[in-house]
Amino acid sequence: MKASFVKSLSHQNLLIYFLFLLIALAGILVGRSIEKDHSFVRVWEFSNIVLLLVGIPFLFLQKNAGFPDFLEGTVNLRSRFLYPAIAGLAFGLLDVIVLKIILHPQHYTELLPFLQPFPYSIFLYFSGAFEIEVFYRLIPLTLILLFGKWWKQGKYVQAFGWAGTILTSLREPLEQLPDGGFWLITYSLLTGFLMNWFQAVWFKKAGFLASLSVRLGHYLIWHIGLGVYVEMIELGTH
Repeated sequence: MKASFVKSLSHQNLLIYFLFLLIALAGILVGRSIEKDHSFVRVWEFSNIVLLLVGIPFLFLQKNAGFPDFLEGTVNLRSRFLYPAIAGLAFGLLDVIVLKIILHPQHYTELLPFLQPFPYSIFLYFSGAFEIEVFYRLIPLTLILLFGKWWKQGKYVQAFGWAGTILTSLREPLEQLPDGGFWLITYSLLTGFLMNWFQAVWFKKAGFLASLSVRLGHYLIWHIGLGVYVEMIELGTH
């Protein structure tokens, strides 16, 4: 009975994962349909979809690694979606205040690469958040914790867990260091590390969807919401 239930949860992981792949595929089709009207539009290649298939085996290893399955019954909706999303929204709002309102109060004259036309931006940034969470959280944290449980019969599994949290939290801010002065770099490193730290913590506590919810909350403000504001207000397009 228990084995059947665990298998059912793993299949739910797979169904949700394929749903996210379909959204990413739809985003490619939408992006290509508007590409001729917007020279700056960023469109995924179909190879991105193929690459994401690498994450599928790890969907069946969540319980073995000590993480909740996507729809684990012991995790309530607030822990899986609400609280992580609120944290992401807070980080996104902070970025808008610091990076846009304080550091760049003047109007943009075009949509910059990190801003895309709405509603296409919903597809692109959902897919981007999904991709990052697969390769920055799902795969590396699962591998690290599985190794930690195997090494010395799991004697140091907590140490492996903290090491995985720190390493995955450092990756994105180090890869995306901005060009600028000391304070801008410090702000980017600090907030990038803290958001990724929260994601790793929520991943361990509530699973992949919680970590994804943090990033989607951030993207909703920083990429999608700011993009709508710039497009509709600063550029005056309707």
